[in-house]
Amino acid sequence: MQPNPLSAPTVLSGKIKSFGVFGPKYEIGHPVRRLDDGDWLVSIKMVETGEETEYRFTRILDDPEAV
Repeated sequence: MQPNPLSAPTVLSGKIKSFGVFGPKYEIGHPVRRLDDGDWLVSIKMVETGEETEYRFTRILDDPEAV
């Protein structure tokens, strides 16, 4: 599902996902800004370290829910 380039995507803030099947876990934050290619950057927080960064919305869609 590609995000609508004109409006912020609907994200499930607080949901925990992981980078791939065995990667570190992160908590989804809120949409930050739209990129030139129409994708969005979303704030995320690493569960183990508390580090905060931004991650592409389309990649969040591909990552599995953490178990």
